[in-house]
Amino acid sequence: MDLDTLSNLTDPVILFFVLGLLAGAVRSNLEVPPAVTKFLALYLLMSIGFKGGQALAETGLTGTGVTVMGLAVLIAVAIPLLGYRVLCRRVSAFDAAAIAATYGSVSAVTFVAASQYVASRGHEAGGHMTVALVMMETPAVIMAVLLATWVRSRRRVAAPVPSHAGTPAAGGDALPAAGTTRGADTPAGEASHALPTGVSGVLRSAFTEGTFLLLTGSLVIGAASGATDGETMAPLLEDLFKGLLAFFLLDMGLVVARQIREVRGIPLFLVGFAVMMPLLGATLALILGTIAGLSVGDLTLLTVLAASGSYIVVPAEARHAIPEALPSRYLTMSLGLTFPFNIVVGIPLYHAIAGMLA
Repeated sequence: MDLDTLSNLTDPVILFFVLGLLAGAVRSNLEVPPAVTKFLALYLLMSIGFKGGQALAETGLTGTGVTVMGLAVLIAVAIPLLGYRVLCRRVSAFDAAAIAATYGSVSAVTFVAASQYVASRGHEAGGHMTVALVMMETPAVIMAVLLATWVRSRRRVAAPVPSHAGTPAAGGDALPAAGTTRGADTPAGEASHALPTGVSGVLRSAFTEGTFLLLTGSLVIGAASGATDGETMAPLLEDLFKGLLAFFLLDMGLVVARQIREVRGIPLFLVGFAVMMPLLGATLALILGTIAGLSVGDLTLLTVLAASGSYIVVPAEARHAIPEALPSRYLTMSLGLTFPFNIVVGIPLYHAIAGMLA
């Protein structure tokens, strides 16, 4: 890794993230008001969506764009399947499905940070990368629901019980009946209402989720706006972007510091998985992207998407669609371990390798 790559550690954006980590570690009273955090998150999604739409309108949907989107969907399906196969040997099938979906989906904040890093190194990424970000959100959720439904159906066939009772696991331990959670504080009525909706209900929830709508809507608006109208948005969406990203990552550092404390309750195998799975996803993306002949910018961002894990959309959906899984596991792994790894180490590492391959 060259000096340019190592300079990521002195980037103000990363240093503010580290400051948040340190403040949280020493239990400082430093905090960002929730309303400000929500505004910053919405701002970043609006900015990256609008700029992606502008870039897409300028270049059009090229063959490279179609290729990237195809690879994005392929990766978004392959990673949950691969992750589930590995995880189900060591944890419950429901935990395996939720964790696999978490790593099959993407982190928009990691993508935003990577986009800024790539641009600062003089490499351009096409607007189709934002489309790829949007397309990779949903397949993992669908895969998780299908896997969990499959597991439930197998257990019902293996050990049918009255509808009011829990379903016995293979080893004799009773799993929660539908509508209850294991180690979660979701009200039973809320979970039982969510489960019967099946895949269609989860899809509707995913597609109407606020962050998804804002990102997709901003992408369309950016593409529909001309270059002149786009310039009028520059003071808000470009000039302020890096400063507000640094402020947001300061808050993320505080959140991650609190989440890291939960790592002590996670099996060592899952701690290792939280680091190794992103590297495996990155390797898959690097191989496929290199074969497809992607540019350094596109290859880096595709790799970041494959290596990231969702800590907003998928955990929220999994909590209702797979109530048997432990939220403390999949949320802590993605937010407390994978996110800081990618922000500090992963992004410059993926960019360096993409630079050698592309």
